[in-house]
Amino acid sequence: MINTQFAIRSAVQNDHSQIANLMYFEPHVHRHLDWRGPLDWLGSQEYWVLEQSGSVAAALACPIDPDGVAWLRLFAHSSLIPLAHAWDALWQNAKLSLAERSITVAAITINDWLSTLLSESSFENKQHIVVLEYNSSTFPQRPTPAGVTIRRMYEEDLPAVAVVDASGFAPLWRNSLSALHSGYSQAGFATVAEVNGEIVGYQISTRNSFGVHLARLAVNPQQQGRGLGHCLLQDLLTQAHCSGLYRLTVNTQNDNNTSLGLYQKIGFHATGERYTVYTYLI
Repeated sequence: MINTQFAIRSAVQNDHSQIANLMYFEPHVHRHLDWRGPLDWLGSQEYWVLEQSGSVAAALACPIDPDGVAWLRLFAHSSLIPLAHAWDALWQNAKLSLAERSITVAAITINDWLSTLLSESSFENKQHIVVLEYNSSTFPQRPTPAGVTIRRMYEEDLPAVAVVDASGFAPLWRNSLSALHSGYSQAGFATVAEVNGEIVGYQISTRNSFGVHLARLAVNPQQQGRGLGHCLLQDLLTQAHCSGLYRLTVNTQNDNNTSLGLYQKIGFHATGERYTVYTYLI
């Protein structure tokens, strides 16, 4: 018989090893794809564990970042308690905790079991993430527009980069300055586009054993239509090829026609991978 006696409390640093065990050894685990791993968020206000008989039996983390948005960064539970039981207890607690603020809780699902939980909890199927790939030793070249400079990004550029990011994305998809610092620290390639000395676009990409992943690209809307996105991609591909890397992947929303158009012009093609984005407005 399952012991139904449990308590929910805020997660603390001392829970690190028990939460790690849930993440690495249990079958039902959701981890948000992010520059910061779920364990890095320990200590955040919106991070809870469900304790059973003194042990951590489940965990849920949805820290608010950026402002107004709480991505579901972790949900994991022990197989000793039912999936629905663990989710319902922690999700109801999260809703109560976030109720006094206007927050959008969001999740990108990879597993059907999580999609089912979210649907049954009145999350809205908002859009999809699609994966595109470019794998070639050549790519279309175009001259850099007059007055535009593409250069390496430096850490002191990040406040200006955050301004570009906020201007180029809807609130759900913005990166906070702290998130950009994390991304920059892990970047394989990071560049900015400048016009008259002002940063108006940027890209941050990571390297992996398969090639390069374009994690982020944004251009200030007032500068769009000048080919700056193409120039940033062209520079990235040049750097990647000089390093012997010819495969480039990128994720974008299925309804982001501006991004899709840019990538398709370069020669990216869809891989067929597709993930659902769910949202819940509290």
